[in-house]
Amino acid sequence: MGTAAAAVAACAVCCAAPLIAVLGAIGAAATVAAVWVPALAFVAVAALLGAVVIRRRRRAACQTVVGPVDLNLPTLRNHRDPATPTSR
Repeated sequence: MGTAAAAVAACAVCCAAPLIAVLGAIGAAATVAAVWVPALAFVAVAALLGAVVIRRRRRAACQTVVGPVDLNLPTLRNHRDPATPTSR
């Protein structure tokens, strides 16, 4: 029984610090998560509002003019074909 008690004591001394560190890290992560979740909600709402604003701007920029549009086509001129000989 003395050997078993020594093994348990050695395990407790060896593994106690890493186990306490892991439990402390889990507690710290939970504390950060308690603050982080509302921050994520804020970021999600800001991203949604940004998407709506960008969509409205693009829609306004892509609207066409109602009615006929002047295309400014070139006028017809007397065209001379360079392959045709000129007569004087």
